[in-house]
Amino acid sequence: MKQTIVLSLGGSIIFPNDIDINFLKRFRKVIISLLPKYKFIIICGGGKICRDYINASKQIIKNKNIVYDRLGIKVTEVNAELIKSIFTDYNAKVYPDYRKKVNFKHILIGCGFLPGTSTDFDAVMFAHYYNAKTLINISNIEYVYTKDPKKYKDAEKIEKISWKDFRKIVGDEWKAGMNLPFDPVASKKAEELRLKVIILNKDLDNFKNCLEEKKFKGTVIK
Repeated sequence: MKQTIVLSLGGSIIFPNDIDINFLKRFRKVIISLLPKYKFIIICGGGKICRDYINASKQIIKNKNIVYDRLGIKVTEVNAELIKSIFTDYNAKVYPDYRKKVNFKHILIGCGFLPGTSTDFDAVMFAHYYNAKTLINISNIEYVYTKDPKKYKDAEKIEKISWKDFRKIVGDEWKAGMNLPFDPVASKKAEELRLKVIILNKDLDNFKNCLEEKKFKGTVIK
């Protein structure tokens, strides 16, 4: 039986400034190469373009957080449809409601679903409902750091960390458009479920090394 891998794909990886076609070509090739051994649930985030939409809205009129959440969800839906479109030959489906388990042969794609939560939380819940013990988060950072390395020269990379210590870094509150390694609400739920989360950058050879339990660069939270 194939192992199910839950993969959280950051929106800023899909659409950093423009759609990263070269990355998506490599991503398709790598995922297909792994299908004989794995099934993938790919949860698509919103990333920079999501934050751009939310910031634009905030500059025009003040709204309740639920308005920004719904705006962000729509961006993740578009990203999910893009990822679906590059796997149509493998019958990929977009199915964001993790509460209703569906059978799939190769690839299932998720996105934003409920206001008040992020796609990190959705990924955690997919892992829970589909009995996956590990969640891999592909983002634009190589490691989690003790503090923002763009602002602080003394920031130190973290290779392994407990959920208790990680949650001290990210805090407890979620707001639409937050830019964190893994969001606070999702972190709390992952800790409750005793889920292991691995945060990687977009180096797909590194991703394969992680899956094959070889040496890799990234942060393991458990």
